[in-house]
Amino acid sequence: MHTREEQMEAFGRLLDVLDELREKCPWDRKQTNESLRPNTIEETYELCDALARGDQHDILKELGDVMMHLCFYAKIGSEQDAFDIYDVLRQQADKLIFRHPHVYHPSQVGADRPRPLPYGESQEEREFSKVDGAEQVLQNWEQIKLREKDGNKTVLGGVPRALPSVIKAYRIQDKARNVGFDWQRREDVWPKVREELDELQAELERDDRDASTNELGDFLFAVINAARLYKLNPDNALERTNAKFIRRFNYIEQHSIRAGKPLTEMSLDEMEQLWQEAKQQEKNS
Repeated sequence: MHTREEQMEAFGRLLDVLDELREKCPWDRKQTNESLRPNTIEETYELCDALARGDQHDILKELGDVMMHLCFYAKIGSEQDAFDIYDVLRQQADKLIFRHPHVYHPSQVGADRPRPLPYGESQEEREFSKVDGAEQVLQNWEQIKLREKDGNKTVLGGVPRALPSVIKAYRIQDKARNVGFDWQRREDVWPKVREELDELQAELERDDRDASTNELGDFLFAVINAARLYKLNPDNALERTNAKFIRRFNYIEQHSIRAGKPLTEMSLDEMEQLWQEAKQQEKNS
């Protein structure tokens, strides 16, 4: 890997290139925060896709694209005399130090801190623990953010409104957990999941579209809550299923092309048989 000096040199080179493009390239010169925003969203999703696939080459490439956008916004900020990349980096470093007192100011934290018991651990086994676990760090993090001058004013105030719904639900639940609002035992969530499913089925049978939509949301929220309690990422899980469905449906479509028979002319039984073939091939591979 590269030295810190080499890393700083590479970062400075990126800033120099961006400065030159902003001055000499017609496209770069006319960009604004508003015009860049859709591209930034696209680049972020492309990075997330590379991360999900574990493709190190694409991760490196997409990180560069996202980094360029971050520097571009800082460049625009400097042109407006609002802030520059120095302010962005300095504030972020200051924030990280402030939110990690157990690392930078351990004498102010104390040796022992009460914390919620992990699942399966009794009060007798451990009532207090040192601030050395990820769970305790997350709980401290939420409390510290509420004390920041420019931080969140409410526990859920830091959840971005533009987050995709599945991720937003997970983050809402996680933030509530960090201040103690959570199930005592993770298995207690299942009656709630079944209750929400029963309520959804009842509204569907009544054919009440608005009420069914509300109950569907409640059911999905409960399922996401269950995933969180069992330390599963629902967004990652759903993306795996999406990819799996695409693979299997593509198998059906490719077979229809080879057979010269459009999908619209295939029976459901024929498609189901091909679907099962695709599943079997996945198991054998």
